[in-house]
Amino acid sequence: MNIDKRKLDILNAIIQNYILKGEPIGSRTLSKSSDLGVSSATIRNEMSDLEDLGFLEKTHTSSGRVPSDKGYRYYVDNLIRINSTEMIDRELMKKQMVSEMRELDHVIKTGTKILSQFTQYTSIAMTPELAMNKLKHIQLVPVDNSKILVVLVTNTGLIKNAYFRVDKEIPVEHLNIITNFLNDKFTGHYIGEMDESFSENALRDLLEVKDTFKDIAPLVTRSIDRLSEINIVSEGITNIFNYPEYEDIGKAKEIIDFIGSKDKVIELLNSKEIITSSDSSSSVNIIIGSENNCNQLKDCSLITATYSLNGKEVGKIGVVGPKRMRYSNVIQVIQALVMDINDILDKFYKNK
Repeated sequence: MNIDKRKLDILNAIIQNYILKGEPIGSRTLSKSSDLGVSSATIRNEMSDLEDLGFLEKTHTSSGRVPSDKGYRYYVDNLIRINSTEMIDRELMKKQMVSEMRELDHVIKTGTKILSQFTQYTSIAMTPELAMNKLKHIQLVPVDNSKILVVLVTNTGLIKNAYFRVDKEIPVEHLNIITNFLNDKFTGHYIGEMDESFSENALRDLLEVKDTFKDIAPLVTRSIDRLSEINIVSEGITNIFNYPEYEDIGKAKEIIDFIGSKDKVIELLNSKEIITSSDSSSSVNIIIGSENNCNQLKDCSLITATYSLNGKEVGKIGVVGPKRMRYSNVIQVIQALVMDINDILDKFYKNK
């Protein structure tokens, strides 16, 4: 069975009505609310065909129909139009971003807040992976006789610190020598290159503190590994209660618990994505309902985009919401936001 223009017009009208109202759509309702130019009987027959094709589903509580995951996917890939009249206050967005321009983490946290504010959905973001940042400065600071603080400053404005414990007191002058060596050797290099392999080469240059360095090198490396863990930022988690799909508290709790699980969110954001924009500089990825492997999000859609520094992807940001999401609006907001994030990062951190 071919999907002719009339069927596509009816599918488009059903999805747009359902996104707006959240109620199953019947043929009579559609004939009154849409300028399709055909009778309700004709619409009813076409809806039946669309159901046979898997684009629509019947609900248990109504004679009307709702879009299926397949229907949403076809809509996103073929029917959606970015609404240029639905203007975004880009100046306000960028002003808010720049006002929080203290370090890269703050930019992403602010971007996540803005994304939730502009879309009224739950927003999530992966902060940049430390290993992909370049070292600007490292400092080893004694806290007491058994504890040493590692402070890392990156070229992207990230400041990270971690403690490690030692079995015996380390002389301050030894720590200063090792600190100077690490800065000389690794400043300007990716932090991911600072692994235990450097200790063997270092011994030739650090003869006077060789024993100290052999003792603490693995501890410094493990501290850096801990600091390199990716973090998840979320905003607007309670926004899901604004949609009737999540009036079931159990269903809403599942989603909230999922967003609170860092490992699960990272796995989801790193999963295979479906790219829907041909413009690679502002492409968005959309996963609808059953397309993701997480049962907790089977009634949700996820829209994400990557942000970059010096042309290199360093993180992801996106929204989670109902399948009847305002796709056109969300895509427009995310594309604008990512462009602003990229501009800010390039302006403040390019080639540092």
